[in-house]
Amino acid sequence: MGARTLVTFEQFEQFHDDGMKHELIEGEHIAWPPAKLRHLEIQDRLVESLRPWVKARRLGKVHSEAGFKLSARSWIQPDVSFVRNAQIEATGKSDYYQGAPAIAIEIASESNTASQLDQKMKLYFAHGAEEVWHVFPRTKSIRVHAPDGTSRTVASGDLRSAVLPGWAIAVDSLFEA
Repeated sequence: MGARTLVTFEQFEQFHDDGMKHELIEGEHIAWPPAKLRHLEIQDRLVESLRPWVKARRLGKVHSEAGFKLSARSWIQPDVSFVRNAQIEATGKSDYYQGAPAIAIEIASESNTASQLDQKMKLYFAHGAEEVWHVFPRTKSIRVHAPDGTSRTVASGDLRSAVLPGWAIAVDSLFEA
């Protein structure tokens, strides 16, 4: 295995937009291929369910592909994120959210490895995330992780969140064809 070339956040910001999703994970610049339609459909369903619920309660914002600067060596774009009002206010005039979102949602695809998902989850929790969801289209399940290391798999019924009490979505509706 060859040596990795690490970059700073300032170098990372200088890369040109090439249509790929780019992240900086502990100094390593990673380019992901564009999301496939199935991925986008699940992402849209999550946003369409979460956004009006969060907005109606004035809890913060729900984003698709927002960038979060976790540290000088890490900038990550979860597929979907929930950001609390306090973090929005603390961000001020910064170009990026500072720290992790309250909820970071990653939709697994062929280009993700388990170790990459795990590494990103650890970074999210190290920088303030309250929940991390891994959505698995192939198995039609969601793994909800908490900062204390506990997790639960939801493959039927309603997906619920301790961070958003009262919100729910039918798991089956996320994976409809």
